Amino acid sequence: MVKIEAVCNTCFRHCRLREGQKGFCGARSCKDGQVVCDSYGYLTSLALDPIEKKPLAMFHPGSLVVSVGSYGCNLACPFCQNFTISQKKDRKGTRYVSPKELLQITEETRERYPTTIGVAYTYNEMLTAWEYVRDTAKLVHEAGMRNVLVTNGTVEQAVLEELFPYIDAMNIDLKGFTEEFYGFVGGSLQQTKDFIQKSVAHCHVEVTTLVIPGKNDTEEGIGEIAKWLASLPSKEPIAYHITRYFPRWKLDIPATDVRKIYRLADVARQYLPNVFVGNC
Repeated sequence: MVKIEAVCNTCFRHCRLREGQKGFCGARSCKDGQVVCDSYGYLTSLALDPIEKKPLAMFHPGSLVVSVGSYGCNLACPFCQNFTISQKKDRKGTRYVSPKELLQITEETRERYPTTIGVAYTYNEMLTAWEYVRDTAKLVHEAGMRNVLVTNGTVEQAVLEELFPYIDAMNIDLKGFTEEFYGFVGGSLQQTKDFIQKSVAHCHVEVTTLVIPGKNDTEEGIGEIAKWLASLPSKEPIAYHITRYFPRWKLDIPATDVRKIYRLADVARQYLPNVFVGNC
């Protein structure tokens, strides 16, 4: 019998890891009987983006954020737009940037571009390296700037509690509204719903659904999502982004019809005042 050395409690997978073994995400492993974050500080992407690109439409519009990404993801969406880093399992091609160095980069960027408000943790699923997000976000807050998190929303509540003091805004993917669709992407609908529901009480939240033809594109389904979002006890109406899919990675079905996106947005507006379309 193989001895189990450690259990990762970051997300719903609870990967059981032998010494030296990586978890599903590729960013965490077992070392000396403990789960450690291999991707801590190892960045694949560093850019200056408009806040609207995250997408966040109702949080400091017109501002810029220093956007960082690492590698790894705890899902395996066959249509992943950033699969070259989300499905990456090692540090090759990365650059190590400590939390202090990232703060320095952000402060220097703000001096050059005064509309820079802080850091966005994005591109891959950065919560596979939640310790790095926490440590960096704390420094960013202490420097009087903002933290933005872009996430699939599938981590345990204990991880979320570690981050709440430092995160000012989130865009959370709600990939569909059925367990069947979440099986398709390898995720957990219930954990994502719990994540969203908990987050709206703590920070600014916007939600995105990437619409895949024949998978999650019914008016009934989008209406159910919008109705549920509208029911949450948030401080402000949740902005909802309905985004057009393009063929990528393993999924080669045709791109979503633009007319479909606008029609689904109209359905969502029956329940929510702030609905935005993307990739159209």
